[in-house]
Amino acid sequence: MTALLAGAISGPAAAAAPGGPAAAGGPAVATTPYPGPTLTCPPALPVSGWVVAATDRSLTIGYSMLLTPPCGYNPPVTVTLFTSSDDARQWQNPVAEAVSGPERNGTVTIAGLTPGTAYWYRFSADGHHDPYVVGTARTTSPAACAATVTIDSAWAGGFVATVTVRNVGTEVLNSWYVSWGWTGGERLVSVWNGVVRDGGVANAPYNGTLAAGGSTTFGMLVAAGTSSTQLTPACTR
Repeated sequence: MTALLAGAISGPAAAAAPGGPAAAGGPAVATTPYPGPTLTCPPALPVSGWVVAATDRSLTIGYSMLLTPPCGYNPPVTVTLFTSSDDARQWQNPVAEAVSGPERNGTVTIAGLTPGTAYWYRFSADGHHDPYVVGTARTTSPAACAATVTIDSAWAGGFVATVTVRNVGTEVLNSWYVSWGWTGGERLVSVWNGVVRDGGVANAPYNGTLAAGGSTTFGMLVAAGTSSTQLTPACTR
């Protein structure tokens, strides 16, 4: 009985057993490897961006690198500016760019730009152009005027001040308006060489036109509940 079993095991059935060796002269048994996991990237942009700040000569762009390779990028990120939507979408004729630090979330400031100009920005990192984000931003127009305050006299209940308005632009200024924020319960009692408007002071009919570099002044009497004389004026057209 033992011999018969041994003969049966060593016969053709052994060669046909799954995973067993092929019989001499018989066909080789093919093995199929198990498939590996399929990479699925999450439904999110690899990098996103937004405008943080703008001046007449610079733009600050914020960014967040949400995904890492192979679905996203590693810092640093390069922000590239274009002056038309078509150029931005085709990655041609860039006009300026700046590179971030090693942070995955941060800001990039690009200076040396043209005042009052629209720009389109795009991102690149790891040697790749990001195919998704095309953002827009605009530099501010240059300041037309500036204002400074001189306190002529002050007491516990108020003060008298002279405000100097200067044309800091390169063109003739035809009107101006000076505003500020009060620090307490102050109020304007009277104004000369100007017209009270919307909590600030606009030019009088005779001193609104200023040549480039020219200046004029107006005065004001202010009632205040404290002795504070802190004013930070802003001047616009």
